[in-house]
Amino acid sequence: MPRRISLALTLHNHQPVGNFGWVIAETYDRAYLPMLEALERHDGVRLALHYTGPLVAWLRTERPEFLERLGALVGRGQVEVVGGGWYEPVLAALPERDRIGQLTRMADELEMLFGARPRGAWLAERVWEPDLPTSLVSSGYQWTVLDDAHFRAAAIPEEALWGPYTTDDQGKVLTVFGTEQGLRYRIPFSPVEDVIGYLRDHATERGERVGTMGDDGEKFGGWPTTYEHCWGDNGWVEQFFSALEAERDWLTTTTPSGWLDGHGPVGRVYLPTGSYAEMGEWALPAHEGAAFARAVHEATAEHRPELRWLRGAIWRNFQVKYREVNDLHKQMLRVSDLVDAMPAGPAREAAIDDLYAGQSNDCYWHGLFGGIYLPDLRVSALHRLILAEDLALGGPGAAVDSGLLVDLDLDGADEALLVDDGQIVGIKIDEGGGIGRWDLRAAGHPLAAVMRRRPEAYHEKLRAHERAAAADRDGTGDGAGGDGRPASIHDIVTTKQAGLSDLLQYDSYERRSGLVRVLPLETTPRDVAAGSAEDLVDTLTVPWQLAAIGVDRVALRLAAGPLELRKEISIGGDRLAPALSVEVTATNVSGEAFEGLLGVEFAMMLLGGGHNPAAFHSLAGRRIAHDESLMAVGVDRLGAGNEQLGVVVETVADGAVDAWISPIETVSNSESGFELVYQGSAILLHRQVDLAPGATASVRIEQRATVRAERAVVDAPARP
Repeated sequence: MPRRISLALTLHNHQPVGNFGWVIAETYDRAYLPMLEALERHDGVRLALHYTGPLVAWLRTERPEFLERLGALVGRGQVEVVGGGWYEPVLAALPERDRIGQLTRMADELEMLFGARPRGAWLAERVWEPDLPTSLVSSGYQWTVLDDAHFRAAAIPEEALWGPYTTDDQGKVLTVFGTEQGLRYRIPFSPVEDVIGYLRDHATERGERVGTMGDDGEKFGGWPTTYEHCWGDNGWVEQFFSALEAERDWLTTTTPSGWLDGHGPVGRVYLPTGSYAEMGEWALPAHEGAAFARAVHEATAEHRPELRWLRGAIWRNFQVKYREVNDLHKQMLRVSDLVDAMPAGPAREAAIDDLYAGQSNDCYWHGLFGGIYLPDLRVSALHRLILAEDLALGGPGAAVDSGLLVDLDLDGADEALLVDDGQIVGIKIDEGGGIGRWDLRAAGHPLAAVMRRRPEAYHEKLRAHERAAAADRDGTGDGAGGDGRPASIHDIVTTKQAGLSDLLQYDSYERRSGLVRVLPLETTPRDVAAGSAEDLVDTLTVPWQLAAIGVDRVALRLAAGPLELRKEISIGGDRLAPALSVEVTATNVSGEAFEGLLGVEFAMMLLGGGHNPAAFHSLAGRRIAHDESLMAVGVDRLGAGNEQLGVVVETVADGAVDAWISPIETVSNSESGFELVYQGSAILLHRQVDLAPGATASVRIEQRATVRAERAVVDAPARP
């Protein structure tokens, strides 16, 4: 009797909330459709497929015939459809009620489409915490797929990872499969005969083993260099599926549920908090991440046994690493509480959908994929959260609480919160008195959603790549391995333009709005744009003191060297024409004359990247792209806007000021390579002040927004 083994493949397919339609369509053509067609040709191959809610919604609208064909594969028992959170959230980041809601909605949707509720759940980014069995089992799920790193951290030997284990929490028992590393690294990057040989080597006479490979479906054509390999002349998938069918006398393809129907678990396991190995590296601070990567590389090269114990930070550490991620996450939690308190009805159902969409995981972290650095995804998540919060607050004309002191970011220190019919403004009192939230309620747009430029561990990889390319102009970083096979997405180094390392710039402070700048007279626009301007006194990172707070204004003060500063932030206007003003007063409390530049800096997000023709700055009838630089002397008003968003902002000063506008751009890594990404615009409005002892000077800037229409109404037909 031949030695036998089973193979359970689970392919995860996902498109983020807010992704461009053309990107989804391209991935559909290069990965999703070819895989479906291959399965139709090879009815002897069984596997599990997971499509996230945003992708299912797109398919339902744009490619409904795909779902019909997929349903036929499900109907004949060839494909098991996997569930999970509908909008692909990291479940560990959510309140329990939202975990259950997301998981149940996915199960309901899949049952409606395919006639049966899913038994398995995909975990976004395989982020695991030990309490998740309660959420999953309570939502009707029986199993999930985790990374081999989870089991390695629980002291499960590599040779014991050829079958599922049970784990439990609060009496809820869940089965967990481990995606076997050898299979994951070979499929589809190694020759087919190597994969088949690897499975043959692990087969047994009893045939009690199942090899599980759970990974992204986009690696089969959607990742760089993989389309030709998988579907072109090489035809890797066709070869692989043919080989699986040819070897069916000893190699059985199955689904996770199919395996569980005939086999018991290997044993019991309690897995520590974690994700896949690379995620732990990415969650570390930049300098620690680089050191960790070196340690892993050396341990791997030398086959050190302690490699199994090397782990980075947990996923939640992204909320420490990126202030913007923490603000987003805490805003989501606050909105969840507000939505949960709403009375039942259509408004609550719409708010729940917006809340769930705002929980989509992609912009809550950053690693190989763009994540929080992708402005369209970041703004899309915040957009849906703002719409949900607006509904929870009662919508247009409803009475709201304002002038509150609330710990918005859950760091133990209160922020000031101003709310009116047209906007929500959050002020970080203990860090520069800056405006971290500036949300237009009718438009559902976050004007302050700008990223800080900060060091990343992969910046050194970029520098090394460009040094190597300069030394060898014959070409490196084309993504191909030495034997012509495609490299793993984790190993590819490509750049979308030359000289990116020369564009690396870092900010010494968080990019909030309404910041006070006190600069030397010799400061140049280039200094400010590069983040290298040194303030005469630190107003950006130190705590300001709360002087007064009311329903429409907050007054702060700061003793800053020779100056006593007072800043008043106030809101006004109406639903479609909200206004925000910042007035700064500086008094020279020293015994000597003081001179410098006194100004207010705003960081504004209007989705102007790539010279978006809809986004603009305007001055005296002249319009430029919102991601361009502008310097103007002696002006008292300028404008900005985005016609697609239906938002225009007129900036009005209390007299002549100089305006320096520059793009905030990061050099970020993504699956398609290193690229320069527009994160927002910095707008510094200032004037020179010459203060004798006891003298006072001020600058007042008012931002008058105009919203063309209620965005919630505009968006409603397009919501899944």
